[in-house]
Amino acid sequence: MNEITSTWQEFLQQQALATLPAAGNANPSFFAPLPDLGLIALSGEDAASFLHTQLTNDVQNLNPGQARLAGYCSPKGRLLATFLMWKSGDNILLQLPRNMQAAIQKRLQMFVMRAKAKLVDVSDTQIVLGVAGDGAGAALTPWFPTLPNTPYAKIDNEHGSLIRVADASSAPRYQWITSPEIAIAAWPLLSNKLQALDAQAWRLSDIQAGIPQVTLATQEQFVPQMINFEVIGGVNFKKGCYPGQEIVARSQYLGKLKRRTVLATVETIGVAAATEVFSSNDPEQPCGMIVNAETNSAHSSSCLLEIKLAALESGGTIHLGSADGAQMQIQTLPYSIIDVTDSELSA
Repeated sequence: MNEITSTWQEFLQQQALATLPAAGNANPSFFAPLPDLGLIALSGEDAASFLHTQLTNDVQNLNPGQARLAGYCSPKGRLLATFLMWKSGDNILLQLPRNMQAAIQKRLQMFVMRAKAKLVDVSDTQIVLGVAGDGAGAALTPWFPTLPNTPYAKIDNEHGSLIRVADASSAPRYQWITSPEIAIAAWPLLSNKLQALDAQAWRLSDIQAGIPQVTLATQEQFVPQMINFEVIGGVNFKKGCYPGQEIVARSQYLGKLKRRTVLATVETIGVAAATEVFSSNDPEQPCGMIVNAETNSAHSSSCLLEIKLAALESGGTIHLGSADGAQMQIQTLPYSIIDVTDSELSA
C-alpha cells in the first residue's frame, strides 16, 4: 500500500456514510465509494486476444468508448466470476469483487502461457465512485460536461473514466474511475448535491437494475443464462471458444431454458447469497438460490433470485431457507427476458 492509497483510506474512515437513503426518499440521488471492488489491468500486445479466449464476451472488438459485461467460466460452463470490462489507454480493465480478485487474477495468469500479456492488480490506485439517481448527471458535470448517454457508454478525460451502467428505478447510474487525489478533491462538491452512502447502497441499486454479481458464495453455481447474463449483454454467442463455451452454447440452443433469475423482496434482513429457496408446491427440495441480496429498509431485503421457472409457474409460494421460511414476493425486472440468439440470427 502506497502513501496515496493510505491517504484515501484514511479519508474514507473520516466520512459519515449512511447505509440506507434518508427515510422517505424512495429514489435518492447518491454517490458511494466502492472499495469492495477490485480491478485487474491487462496490458501487452496479446492482452485482448488472450482475454478473448477466456471470457464470454467479445474483447477484441471492445472500443475505448464502451464498457461490457463479461463472464469467466469453468470448463463445465459454470461462472467463476462476472466482470465489468473496459479499455483505458493501453490497458484492459476487469472489475470484480475485491475478495475474489487475487484468485481470479492468479487463475487467468496460469493460462497466459507464451502470450504477451501482463496482469496487474490496480485496485489501490484506481478509485471507483458509484453515482446514481436523477441528480447524478448534474452533480458530475464539473468534471464531465458531456455525459455518456446510454448504458455501457464510456467517456475519458483528465479526470478519469466515466461509465454509464444499467439504470435502476428508471434513474441513471454511473461509475467514475479516477485517482485518489481527484476523488478526495471532488468529495465536497459531490456531497453538496448528493447524499453520501456506503457501498451497500450501490449493491442494492445493482439488484434493482437486475444486474447479478457472482460472489465467493456462488462461484460455479450458475451457467450464464441462469442469471440472465446473455440478456443483459454479458455473452456473445458469435465469438470463438472460451472455457465452458460448448456447454453455454448447448444451454442456449438445445431445449428451453428451465432456470432464470428474478427480482424479489422478502420481509427479513441479513439474507446471504447462496441461500436456497423452496416452493410450497414442492417443499422437500430447493427450487432456487439467492444470487445477491441487500437490505432495503429496517425490516426487508431486495434479492436477485435464481429459480426454476416451473416453480414460478406452479402457482405456489416461494420461501427463503425452507418451505416454512419467510415468503418471497416476486417483483418485475427492469428488462424483458428474451432469446438474444433470435435477434443475433436475424441481424
